[in-house]
Amino acid sequence: MYSEYEIKKQICEIGKRIYMNGFVAANDGNITVRIGENEIITTPTGVSKGFMTPDMLLNINLNGEVLKSSGDYKPSTEIKMHLRVYKERPDVKSVIHAHPPFGTSFAIVGIPLTKPIMPEAVISLGCVPIAEYGTPSTEELPDAVSKYLQNYDALLLENHGALTYGPDLISAYYKMESLEFYAKLTFISTLLGGPKELSDSQVEKLYEIRRKFGLKGRHPGDLCSTLGCSTNSSVSKKDDDISELVNVITKKVLEQLKYN
Repeated sequence: MYSEYEIKKQICEIGKRIYMNGFVAANDGNITVRIGENEIITTPTGVSKGFMTPDMLLNINLNGEVLKSSGDYKPSTEIKMHLRVYKERPDVKSVIHAHPPFGTSFAIVGIPLTKPIMPEAVISLGCVPIAEYGTPSTEELPDAVSKYLQNYDALLLENHGALTYGPDLISAYYKMESLEFYAKLTFISTLLGGPKELSDSQVEKLYEIRRKFGLKGRHPGDLCSTLGCSTNSSVSKKDDDISELVNVITKKVLEQLKYN
């Protein structure tokens, strides 16, 4: 069992990893860990995740009220999103919000991560849907996120970023890394002509492996097909548009390189 101070040190370490990996810029993002039935440790607003120290972190309750703070540090206005996760998912003990470039780009374009292209992503994440846009600091964002909480442990936030959560801080962080890697591979494989997707039977075998492992958390499983994961589903018009856009941009870049 970790002490409160050790948990705060761990949050600072994960904050550095998120910052160094380019998942956040400046003061973006926030990290929380639930340490009691009505107590949460959260990162402060206005402080870079790469330069935090344990004394900067705050203790708040499930209503967002500050229980303990050193100095003038305050919680982020986006804490409402974290609190909604804790209230509706009692199994969750940590939540991370960040802006990983590839994942966030998919969220901005409006393309969920639904292609089964590698076993690890299928087993750990399944599909990653996009929660509808909500104005930051309002209840719009928690309301949008709420729709997906019972079936997913990783979400893209429309025009905003990504949200991951799990039974502990490390699990929540690994999901953020996996989400970004999934998005990056999807983007690169699209540039190379389009990913070769796993078949429905291959995906089902991977779901069975996950069930045998008894991995903690929620997973879309069969719901994945409703988001378009099935390799038998036709490619959407939006995917066609994006592929065409990628081809045009690639052609222009190659032309520039040729004449420079």
